[in-house]
Order: sequence, then C-alpha cells, then structure tokens
Amino acid sequence: MIYRENGQFKTTYAADQQIFTIAQDKWFVLGLIAFAFIGVPMLVDEYMFRAILIPFLILSLAALGVNLLVGYCGQITLGAGAFMAIGAYAAYNFMIRIDGVPLVAALLLGGATTAALGIVFGIPSLRVRGLYLAVATLAAQFFCDWAFLRLGWFTNYSPSGSVSISNLSAFGWAIDSPVEKYLFCLLFLVAFAFFAKNLTRASIGRQWMAIRDMDVAAEVIGIRPMWAKLSAFAVSSFFIGVAGALWGFVHLGSWEPAAFSVDRSFQLLFMVIIGGLGSIMGSFFGAAFIVIMPIFLNQALPAVGSLFGIAISTAGVAHAEFIIFGSLIVFFLIVEPHGLARLWAIAKEKLRLWPFPH
Repeated sequence: MIYRENGQFKTTYAADQQIFTIAQDKWFVLGLIAFAFIGVPMLVDEYMFRAILIPFLILSLAALGVNLLVGYCGQITLGAGAFMAIGAYAAYNFMIRIDGVPLVAALLLGGATTAALGIVFGIPSLRVRGLYLAVATLAAQFFCDWAFLRLGWFTNYSPSGSVSISNLSAFGWAIDSPVEKYLFCLLFLVAFAFFAKNLTRASIGRQWMAIRDMDVAAEVIGIRPMWAKLSAFAVSSFFIGVAGALWGFVHLGSWEPAAFSVDRSFQLLFMVIIGGLGSIMGSFFGAAFIVIMPIFLNQALPAVGSLFGIAISTAGVAHAEFIIFGSLIVFFLIVEPHGLARLWAIAKEKLRLWPFPH
C-alpha cells in the first residue's frame, strides 16, 4: 500500500512529463543520491573506495554510453574499450599540450574528441548491421590498440609507452584522496545519468528506439536513419570517452594501452546484457554485478571449497569467473533478455498490485 499511483493527479503538462511520474520513485532516487554523497563517505573505508565504488561509478558511466547505442538504438558495438582509450589519451594530450586547461574541460574535451571519432567509426552502421557492424567496431578496437602502442605522439614519446597524471584539482578542489575521487566521479555520473534519462525521453531518444525496432518503418514515418544512427554513436562515444578519461586520470593515475583492451569492450557489453538493454537503471545493475562478482568469488569460492576439503587456487577462481559470467549471459539471454532491470521492474509492479492477486 506504500507504492501507489492512485491519487497522484497531474494538473500541468510539466508535471505529466516529469522524469519520475510516481512521487515514491522521485523521493527514493533523491534519497539514494543524498546517501551516496553524504552517507557513503562517512561509512566506507579506503579499500571499498578504491576496489569497488570508484570502478563502479566509472564503469556505470561507460555502460550508460554503451546502453544508449546498443540498448536504445540497436547498434551493436565491440569497440567500447577503444573509445575509452581515445577519451583517456585525448584528455591527457589536452592537459599536457594546453597550458592551464582545467581538469573538467580536459575530460569533456576528451569526450568530445571521442564523439567525433565515434561518428567516423559509426559510418559503417549506415550500410551494415548485426554481426557485420560488430566486426567493423571490433576493427576500430584493434586500430586504436595499434595506434596508441606504436605512435609515440599520443604518449608524449614516453619510453615505457605508459602515461601518468598526478596532482588533480578542479575549481580549487584538490582531488587526491579516495573520498575526493569518489565524490568527483559521483558528480559526473549523476549529471550524465540525468542527461541520458532526458535524452531517451526526448525526440532523439524516440528516434533511436524507432531505428532499433525497425529501421525501414522508421524511415517511412520520416526519421532519417543517418542522423539517428550517427547521433547515437556520437552521444554514446561522448559518454564512453569521458568514462575512459576518468578511468585513466582518477582510478588508474598511470596507464598503458592494455588498460583499454578488447577485454574491456566485452566487459562493458556484458554489463549491458546482464543489467538490461534499453534501461538506464540496467547500466547501474550491470556495472555493480561485474565489479562485485569477482571480489565475491575470490572470497566465497575458497571458503566454500574448504567446507568440503577442497583447496581452490587463485587460478581456479579466475577460471570460475569466466564460467559463471558466460553461464549468466546465456541465462539472461534465454530466460530474461531484459536483464536485472526487468526483475526490478517486475518487483515494482508487484508492489503496485500487492496485496491484490490481480
């Protein structure tokens, strides 16, 4: 009885078009954001920040970008890791080659550079789809891996091939402790999440979904496939590029091209599949699952094995991760294609109907 739409009347068009149509949803999200900003820094230790929370925030942002392209526009991509690398290296070069450039500006410029290149790599989507488009974006991944490894200009001719960033600050705020890095990433994630939510509700989001459902029918009703597909690649690449810059600047501090390998691309795609295609909330669920599951398995599998007198090595745990991830992806594709987000939606529907059976 605490989750009802009955009695929540809309008297203006603005109220009818708001993001959260149910008051309980709005207050729950606002409370969750307030707890993330105020409660989490007071309760969580340094290990949690470094190992779980900061990677979760950044990968959630990257998963949002992938979901806009794959889930909302229906354009498959296997080059998300390359776009993260482009954002990281572009932001790095803006920082070292332009004197006095602010940190936030460098991160956003890295995202803008990624968006421009995302349009270039998205051009094949105008002629091919499905597996052929996946192969085309995978080629972009291999090209970027080669370019950042072989062309010294991107790394400022570093002998080791790696780059590093230190002494981060924004608007006079020194970002050096895990708490400050967490809050900095959280600001980006909240802003971009609301931006993505509004995009999917706007006309451009409806165009993406029409292209996803049936591009021929979308073109018949007046939607331009070229504009819709390339805009999806641009916006998605912008999100992923900013996430890549945050991953390099805030989480790693020092990185090389291997940090954004094809494994990262598959990881982001798995997040979207497990979390839920075409769902903003699913991006968060998928990122949380991918970040927490390895840590949970590292702790749980040896403990379970010891109960039965079986010693499970570190290599065994690593192999178990691949087996479990693969099994879960197959499970969600067969049983619940819309992922964890659909389970969340079903739970909300149950709350609306409870205690009535219908």
